[in-house]
Amino acid sequence: RVEELMGQMVGHMTGSMVCLGVWLGDELGLYKVMRNQGPQSADEVAVASRCHPRLVREWLDGQAAGGLIEFDAEVDRYSLTDEAAAVLADETQPTFVARAMNALGSFYMDIEKVKTAFKGDGAIAWGDHHPCLFRGTEWFFRPGYRTFLCTEWIPSLNGVDEKLKVGGRVADVGCGHGASIIAMAKHYSNATFSGFDYHAPSIETSRLRARDEGLENRTRFEVADAKSYEGNFDLICFFDCLHDMGDPVGIARHAREHLVDGGSVLMVEPFALDSRAKNITENPMATLLYNASTCVCTPNSLSQEVGLGLGAQAGEERLRHVFLEAGFSSFERCTETPLNLIFQARS
Repeated sequence: RVEELMGQMVGHMTGSMVCLGVWLGDELGLYKVMRNQGPQSADEVAVASRCHPRLVREWLDGQAAGGLIEFDAEVDRYSLTDEAAAVLADETQPTFVARAMNALGSFYMDIEKVKTAFKGDGAIAWGDHHPCLFRGTEWFFRPGYRTFLCTEWIPSLNGVDEKLKVGGRVADVGCGHGASIIAMAKHYSNATFSGFDYHAPSIETSRLRARDEGLENRTRFEVADAKSYEGNFDLICFFDCLHDMGDPVGIARHAREHLVDGGSVLMVEPFALDSRAKNITENPMATLLYNASTCVCTPNSLSQEVGLGLGAQAGEERLRHVFLEAGFSSFERCTETPLNLIFQARS
């Protein structure tokens, strides 16, 4: 049994180092210079990326050992397949995850803060984390928003897609860097969008992102927490954030009070099974999400008013209870992915 556990630990340690190598590859542009280039020598990759050749060779061998790039020993050449490029080099693909490694890096950087939370009141506010968390979170979710939000998730809601095609007002609560708003604003050209987040640096980034896309006339971003924003909306969205909040019932109630007649809440949450025991043993995302929730999601909730601490693996039934307690009359799962559950709540 000890040998089995040691084998598991070595596997976990290997995965951690592979993620570090992926982070380096993205930051240094190593994957980009290999994309669509065919077999290359280590020196050629080093020249193209303007990186030290000896370090590049060591990185390439680590990537080849991890199965992320291909190595032809006979000619001493490395290559990035199209499939690997979709995951590691092409940020337009829904499978691109390389830049999300920033978030994993932030967990290690914040270890002393997490230790203090464990020994104290459990609280770490979102804004107290290393900035790599904010960048990594944006890129963990951004490819999926670009690909699925307006083509599958919103159309799965009752009556929402049709309304937004002709107009409507949309709020994104806990908008972060604005990735979801930008995806929606580009697709629904007749609607207007408001993003709210209590983290001021994220709001500044959102404004820059919207400006870069030429969407500043139909988007606005304001510093506000989830129970203080104003306005009335046809759709209020919570993208992978309600479980991070201290008072989800009060926040859902505030959203209900700011919906126009016939309006809806769109909530996207991490995939989870309702039974905790079943979730631990049968949900392939559980290991990643419980550990992330330990460092980020639950401590943030505990740092806020009420401090319910739902965590990133709350599950459908607990979330349903939140919205029914907040006064909504209906709450239904509309669709799902291996990573997310997508819900619609109506008053």
